[in-house]
Amino acid sequence: MANRKIIEIDEEKCDGCGQCILACAEGALELVDGKAKLVGDVYCDGLGTCIGECPQGALTIIEREADEFDEAKVEELLERHDASKAAAVENTMPCGCPSSATMTLKPVESETAEDTSVGISSQLGHWPIKLQLLSPQSSFLKNSDLVLMADCTAAAYPNLHRDILQGRVVAMGCPKLDNLEAHITKLAEILKDAQPKSLTVLHMEVPCCRGFVFAAEKAIEQAGADMPLNTILIGRTGKILREETVGCAACC
Repeated sequence: MANRKIIEIDEEKCDGCGQCILACAEGALELVDGKAKLVGDVYCDGLGTCIGECPQGALTIIEREADEFDEAKVEELLERHDASKAAAVENTMPCGCPSSATMTLKPVESETAEDTSVGISSQLGHWPIKLQLLSPQSSFLKNSDLVLMADCTAAAYPNLHRDILQGRVVAMGCPKLDNLEAHITKLAEILKDAQPKSLTVLHMEVPCCRGFVFAAEKAIEQAGADMPLNTILIGRTGKILREETVGCAACC
């Protein structure tokens, strides 16, 4: 034990977006109950590369008594992370779960596009829809207009099928509770192999949900993709609050 520099996390400010976790090369941070936590003193080198990634200013470098930084233990931790990530990006469940079987669906056409008195027909054109179950080689992904959608938006936005899903391919997940790094890896594989025409992120107004925008930017960068990144922000009341084009990450 010695006095040295080490990261400190203000849990009241932390919104659980997970960006600092991805920025930490040593794997010293993890998400626990929606808050970033330091895994152990031995994994933090005290350099603070994660600080610049925090949009809430929840991270600071302090000096306190702590165990010495241990590179050997960091390597062991990263090996465990790599093994976990590899399992997370498998295309099918280990049990061969039939819900992961790939299939193309035929959306049902509504009788009239303007008649809101009748039920809205499903515009879902494929299965599965969970990002981690999608195979980058699926034919419906190739040259598609891909929507990366946070789970909660499906419940919040009442006109999802009519306004968003028609003619598009959807990949769903949760940027806060899921393994965000695994999502970035899988999305990058899809962008590289299937080469969709565009990527749209549908996310909620809660701060942690913006993690999917960050994930999309990272995936585009990893895949070296040259494509527009569009974002649609959904409010808790079910309204679209903002639509914007972030730009071509590969060209920045």
